Amino acid sequence: MAKTSKKYVARLRRHRRIRAHLVGTAQRPRLNVFRSSEHIYAQVIDDQAGHTLVAASTIDGELRKQCADLNKTEAARVVGKALAARAKQAGITTVIFDRGGWKYQGRVKALAEGAREGGLEF
Repeated sequence: MAKTSKKYVARLRRHRRIRAHLVGTAQRPRLNVFRSSEHIYAQVIDDQAGHTLVAASTIDGELRKQCADLNKTEAARVVGKALAARAKQAGITTVIFDRGGWKYQGRVKALAEGAREGGLEF
């Protein structure tokens, strides 16, 4: 019988606590981050409408080639810049940052800095 790890449960608990206060709107959508052991994913979400407006990840077709020779932190920065560029094309300039229960360090921080370099404000 598989047991859920304490780290995973603690992250979900933190994420639920954070999400109780963060709500993305059409004017200021939520930038959500998820990281797995190998990849990182980011979405800009309008919670009121229930739609993902923009997304980018290391498994994206065009970003996969750029991230092939980079380490995970550098790849996260590239994903952040790409997400910011796509958000600007969609007319999104400001977002609310949702770190998804992860600590603001390493890959999550690199993605946020890349998004800021790309022109997103949060």
